[in-house]
Amino acid sequence: MATTRREFLRNSALASTLLLVPKFLHALDRGEGLARLRDATSARRLIVMQLSGGNDGLNTVIPYKNDLYYKARPTLGIKETAGILALDKDLGLHPALTGLKGLYDQGQLAVLNAVGYPNPDRSHFRSMDIWQSGSGSDQVVSTGWLGRYLDSNCPDCQRPYNGLEIDDTLSLAMKGAQRKGLALKNADKFHQITQNRFLSKVSKEAAPEHQDQVDYLYKTLAETASSADYLYDKSKIYKSSVAYPNSDFGKNLKTTAELINSGVESRVYYLALSGFDTHVRQQEQQQRLFTDLGNGLAALADDLRQHDQWNNTLVLVFSEFGRRVGQNASNGTDHGTANNLFLAGGALQKKGVLNDAPDLANLDQGDLRHQVDFRSIYASVLHDWLGADDTTILGTGFERMPGLV
Repeated sequence: MATTRREFLRNSALASTLLLVPKFLHALDRGEGLARLRDATSARRLIVMQLSGGNDGLNTVIPYKNDLYYKARPTLGIKETAGILALDKDLGLHPALTGLKGLYDQGQLAVLNAVGYPNPDRSHFRSMDIWQSGSGSDQVVSTGWLGRYLDSNCPDCQRPYNGLEIDDTLSLAMKGAQRKGLALKNADKFHQITQNRFLSKVSKEAAPEHQDQVDYLYKTLAETASSADYLYDKSKIYKSSVAYPNSDFGKNLKTTAELINSGVESRVYYLALSGFDTHVRQQEQQQRLFTDLGNGLAALADDLRQHDQWNNTLVLVFSEFGRRVGQNASNGTDHGTANNLFLAGGALQKKGVLNDAPDLANLDQGDLRHQVDFRSIYASVLHDWLGADDTTILGTGFERMPGLV
């Protein structure tokens, strides 16, 4: 059976050097006329922030008026006197999330409680696959919800750089069937990698029977080289002076703001903050991570606001699952189910706490019952914010939340 182009890319050793683009491919780029899109600084964009490890939502958005919360967490429960940042509906943010509280007070933050899906999975990998693919717990889907958005009939999504993950590897969320985003930490280093001449030598030695597959590989690499040139040129336009957290996450946020404020046409950005698997010493870990998250998001908003880009930006913050309601014996929490989700931006239609706190008197074997299916939020973001056909991307059966974004 003849090897297909996709099988060749997947199985060939060349696939591991996909980003090592020989310089002659830049000429191929020009020859094929891979025209870049016009600047789209006024176009809406989405930034997705993944809190990896399963963040404890009950100590993030705290039901500090609920005695059942403190009964389940006699030492881990956060007292009102510890500096809880009061919201609506007898809820408050963790004391370290001052950056998020500032956005809340400005009407630029929305909080959704008890977000999840039916028949939840407590495996990090499986639950993250579900969230990233937008699938049900009984489905295995090999493409991501944002990748399928890039696949869709989106006139601004024709190039790899239209979806950027600020990381070393590309998540499932950003992988479509026809199009994928690009993963990079730094535009300069990404550009340097594409100058490698290794594949130029390989191309001259390729067997004739593989020429069709090699041609397909070259076309893919040419698009990568074109994107690397574009991002390198754009990234020199603006360097941020805003103070971000001095951490890897803070640097990634700064890179994101610099690309946006430089006029990069990407419609989707994806970032991750890791370390939320708090089986032990949860208080110390959350304090550090939330300081990073809150201050980082506040800095991003300030940076984009200074360049009139915050109103065009929607930030979605999620984690693959929440934690058990009761604390464990190690002063931490174990894998749970439903969780809170944040939306932030300068043009939110709905603001504040959008639904009631989880019902701690009606648990499912010690876990929270989900109130909101995460795919309803995805559907709203795709349709109402990005102007995409959410049913084509997610399938049917997920009712959008009117006026959410």
